[in-house]
Amino acid sequence: MDWKELYRKKLLSLDSALNLIKTNQKIVVSMVSMEPKGLLDNLHKISDRVKNVSVTSCLNMREYPFFMDSQYNGTFINESWFYSAPVRKAAESGYKTVSYIPNNLHNAGTDRIVSNKPDIFWGVASPMDKNGYMTLSLSNVYERDMVENADIVVLEVNEKAPKTHGETQVHISEVDHVIENNFDIPELPVVEPSETEKHIARHISALIEDGSTLQIGIGGIPNAVAKLLEDKRDLGIHTEMFTESMIELFEKGIITNRRKTLWPGKFICTFALGTKKMYEFVEDNPGIFVLRGKYVNDPYIIAQNEKMVSINTAITVDLTGQVCSEAIGTRHYSGTGGQLDTHRGATMSKGGKGIIALRSTAKHGTISTIVPLLPPGSPVTVPRQDIDYVVTEYGIAHLRGLSVKQRVEALVNIAHPDFRNQLKKEASKLNLI
Repeated sequence: MDWKELYRKKLLSLDSALNLIKTNQKIVVSMVSMEPKGLLDNLHKISDRVKNVSVTSCLNMREYPFFMDSQYNGTFINESWFYSAPVRKAAESGYKTVSYIPNNLHNAGTDRIVSNKPDIFWGVASPMDKNGYMTLSLSNVYERDMVENADIVVLEVNEKAPKTHGETQVHISEVDHVIENNFDIPELPVVEPSETEKHIARHISALIEDGSTLQIGIGGIPNAVAKLLEDKRDLGIHTEMFTESMIELFEKGIITNRRKTLWPGKFICTFALGTKKMYEFVEDNPGIFVLRGKYVNDPYIIAQNEKMVSINTAITVDLTGQVCSEAIGTRHYSGTGGQLDTHRGATMSKGGKGIIALRSTAKHGTISTIVPLLPPGSPVTVPRQDIDYVVTEYGIAHLRGLSVKQRVEALVNIAHPDFRNQLKKEASKLNLI
């Protein structure tokens, strides 16, 4: 078979591909660094001929016209597994063009296939090789599952998308249409940690043993943790998101992946987001496997890694140990993502630890993030029966197995000193102590 000829037969212009979209169709797009810019930048241009078209996405990196204008109410809706700043902006503007999909990330794609089987999967791929294979490049949270289940598969082939290893390979015979669209991959700059975040990171670092396998999230606290691991040995990575900080630790010989229980010698992740330097590191790197999210984030898979440590951040923790990481009361902010997946997996691991980290205050020190009760409307991201370690700049509270009274005492001790007496008074009123 001449794969190049088959590719040419499936090659469409962007306008021709947009003409495939019909009223009432459900589209799923690839996520974050791999979101299909051609489709999302131009979808609004067909608003005169379609209605009720849903686009399922995750962590949109840009503002796109089809959900950033109320004129598209009833025409398009962006249903998201995880809010980013652009989607949050649309929601807070009162547009009816966005909605959140509650999920645990390892089930996000499979649940969507059951409840809203996609008519179209529209993703991004690296260029085809001589054997007819492209790769889904930097994200495989649900993308491979969509290739296998959508009625129509469209890929924007981008020369700037790195070729990756793992389960990202897609053969041209599996694809209905390809579009050539070379655009810069979205980048996420490295966030320098604050002094408070460095204090939190020092406590977390003390919990990490040599030979541990880590899931490290995104932001100032995880970046600070990575900088404080240079006295550790033979760390491994099994993580939802491959991050910039992992490269430096690998180059310094701190991350070796040698002592991992699963996939020794390999970084295991389900998507990558960072800077151009990171994308160059990932490019055709056989030491990094980008596997399906339903595998990587499955708590029972994660738990098979001995000494598994999950490090996630939160917005609020109540005095009984309930964690909210995705909303501020009724204001939806982000999403559950893989937090509960990775936290549960780590706590089930032999010698594992599930760590929830947060600053002790918010709004310039005016409010405590450790609270008597979660604000009304707050979703619970990590239930109190799953909680393990909570860390602030004031210390570590190990809550697993403790009574409510003991939890109150432990959490008050790591709350900001300005709020400790008030927390005790409120806990007494609530009959928690």
